[in-house]
Amino acid sequence: MKKISSMLAAILVASGLQAQTHTFDINTSKMGGAIPSTMYGIFFEDINYAADGGLYGELVKNRSFEFPQHFMGWKAFGKFELKNDGPFDKNPHYVRLRDAGHSDKFTGLENEGFFGIGYQKDAEYRFSVWARVPNGDGDVTIRVLLCNPNTMGERQQFSEEKVVVSGKDWKKYEVVIKSKATVDKGTLRLMLARNSKTVDVEHISLFPVDVYKGDENGMRKDLAEALEQLKPGVFRFPGGCIVEGCDLASRYQWKNSVGPVENRPLNENRWHYTFDYRFFPDYYQSYGLGFYEYFRLSEQIGAEPLPVLSVGLSCEFQNGSKRTDAHVPVDQLQPYIDDVLDLIEFANGDPAKNSWAKLRADMGHPAPFNLKYVAIGNEQWGDIYIENLKPFVEQVRKKYPNIKIIGTSGPDSEGKAFEHLWPEMRKMGADLVDEHFYRNESWFLGTPEAKKQYGPGCGANRYDSYPRGKNAPKVFAGEYACHGRGKKWNHFNAALMEAAFMTGLERNADIVEMATYAPLFAHVDGWQWRPDAIWYDNLRTFNSCSYYVQQLYSLNKGTNMLKLTMDGKAVAGNEGQDNLFASAVYDKNSNEVIVKVINTGDKAQPVTLNLKGMKGEHPATLISFHSDNLTAENTLDDPKKIIPQESSLTVSAPSFATSVPARTFYIYKIKK
Repeated sequence: MKKISSMLAAILVASGLQAQTHTFDINTSKMGGAIPSTMYGIFFEDINYAADGGLYGELVKNRSFEFPQHFMGWKAFGKFELKNDGPFDKNPHYVRLRDAGHSDKFTGLENEGFFGIGYQKDAEYRFSVWARVPNGDGDVTIRVLLCNPNTMGERQQFSEEKVVVSGKDWKKYEVVIKSKATVDKGTLRLMLARNSKTVDVEHISLFPVDVYKGDENGMRKDLAEALEQLKPGVFRFPGGCIVEGCDLASRYQWKNSVGPVENRPLNENRWHYTFDYRFFPDYYQSYGLGFYEYFRLSEQIGAEPLPVLSVGLSCEFQNGSKRTDAHVPVDQLQPYIDDVLDLIEFANGDPAKNSWAKLRADMGHPAPFNLKYVAIGNEQWGDIYIENLKPFVEQVRKKYPNIKIIGTSGPDSEGKAFEHLWPEMRKMGADLVDEHFYRNESWFLGTPEAKKQYGPGCGANRYDSYPRGKNAPKVFAGEYACHGRGKKWNHFNAALMEAAFMTGLERNADIVEMATYAPLFAHVDGWQWRPDAIWYDNLRTFNSCSYYVQQLYSLNKGTNMLKLTMDGKAVAGNEGQDNLFASAVYDKNSNEVIVKVINTGDKAQPVTLNLKGMKGEHPATLISFHSDNLTAENTLDDPKKIIPQESSLTVSAPSFATSVPARTFYIYKIKK
C-alpha cells in the first residue's frame, strides 16, 4: 500500500471538527467472542471463463477434441482425420495427421486458445502431446510453433521447437519453448515436417512453466497469487449454478474431475447458453481444474476447503420445483448421497482402507486434506429441496458426525422461500445456512426505502436480531455483491456499500461464520456476469475496488469482537448517524485495536473514538480507501488507480478526535 503523510492525516482530522461529533464508545478491555478463522473467504465458480481460460493454467482450448464440434478451437489443414479409438476411454477422440502429399503443402493443426493465447517475451512454455506413429515405421517430426497470426512482420511464428515421435505405442512427449515476443492474442501451431509419415496426436497441451507453486497441472500464477493475497479463511467451490446444471446431465460431477488429467471427461458449462445476449458456444469444462486441484489450492492459500455437491435437483430457475425428470426422486438419491460420502473419504480417508483416499494419495497427496465442511445443494428452495436434503443429512451425520453440513436458504435474502427454508434448516439440524443476496445500494445501506421494499433484514443491521443459541445454525453469506442501481458493473461506490454492510458481518461474528463475495473471476473478453472481484485478459489482471474491500476486512479481521456503539446503539447508518457505519475488533497476535469506519455520505463527519480501557499515546496506522469519482474503477491499463493508502499517526486515548472524509473507508489500527 502507498504511504501518505502524517500531515495529510492531520488535515483530514481537522477538517470536520466544526460539526457535531459522533462519539463511538469502544470497550477495549472486555474481549467479545472469537472471530471465526473462516470469516472472510472466497467463492469460485466457473463462470466468466474463470477456470479454463482463467485460473487454470492450460492455454489450449479443446485439447482432446471432445467438444461436440470436435475441431472447435482448432484449424486443421492438409490431410487429417478425426478418430475415436484413442488411449483414454473417457476422451477417445484424437487426430491422425498424414503427409500433405506435395512438397509445398502442409498438414497440421492450429489452436486459437481462449480469446487468443497470451505469450510473454522470454517466458517459457511447456508443450506436451500424447502421440504415436500408428504403423511404427519410423520417426515423425512435429514442428511446434508459437505464432502471431495478425502480425505485420515477415513471419507469423516467433518461436519454434521440435518433437520427434517414434513407435506405435501411445506416449507423452514434452518440450519447453521460450517465447521471443510478447503477444496477447497468439496461436499454437503444429506442422508436420515435409515428406512425413503418419502420426496420431491426442491431448495437446500448453502451460506456462512459471505456474503457481510450480504445480505441473497448475494455476495461472498472477490470478492464484491474487487469491493468496486475500488471506481467505474459506474457499467455496466449484459453484454455484454449475453444481446444479441446466439439467442433471450437465451438473458438476466431482468424480469425473479427479484422476489422470488426460482422462477427465468434458462437461458442458451451463453458462455458455444461459444468456442469449452474452452467448459463448465454446464454453465447456475440461475438468483439468478438478476437485484435487481445488483441495490443493485451498491448502496452498491457507483456506478451509468448502465443496458444494448436488442434492439431486437441477436448476429450479430453469426447470421449476415440481417433480419431473429434471429432478431425482427421493428413492433414487443413493448415488448422489454416495458422492458426498465418497468425497469425504477422498479428502480425509486412509489410503490403506478406502479406494477414493488411495486415489488422492496416488495423485500426490497421501496426507488428508482435513475437510470440515460440505454444502449440499446450491440455490434450491421449496419442499422438494427439504425432501431431497433429509436423507443426505441423515447419512452424513451417521457416518461422519464431525463434518459440518451447510444447507441453503434459497436464491434471495428474504421472501417466501427464505422464510420457509430457515425454520426447516433449524429442524433438520444444519450447521450453517447459505444466504445469497445480489442487491442495490439502498439494500446494502438499509435505507427506509429498502426496508419498505425488502423488509427489515437489509443493511448492516441484518444479523443483529438473528437467533442465537446452542442449536441455532450459523450463517454463511455465500454469495453477495452490491449491484448498483442502473450501474451493474464494478465501481468504487458499490464497493463502499459492501464495506458498510460488512461492519454488520463483523459485529455479528458470533452468528456469521463465513462470508464470500461473488463472483470471483472474469475474463474481459468472455464474461457473462458482473460485477466481479478480479478481472483479466490473457496477460494482465487487475483487482476491483470490491476485491480491496474484501482484502481490507480479511487482513484486519482480528481475533475477537469488541463492542462499539454510539449513544448505546450499533453504528449501522441508522437515523441520526449521518451515513456512518463502524465496527471494532481486537487482534491478539498484533496487540492492536482495529476500528473500521465507513462514511457513505457526501460530507466529512467528525468522529471521536472513546477507547475505554486505554490511556496515553499509542502508535497507530491509518488505512484509507477513497475515490472522488464514485463510478471510477481500476482497469487493465490502470490497475492501481484506486487502492488503499496507508499512513502513520499517534492516537491519544481514551478520547481520540478524528474526521472521516466523505465516501471513505477508514481503518484505524491502534497498538494497545
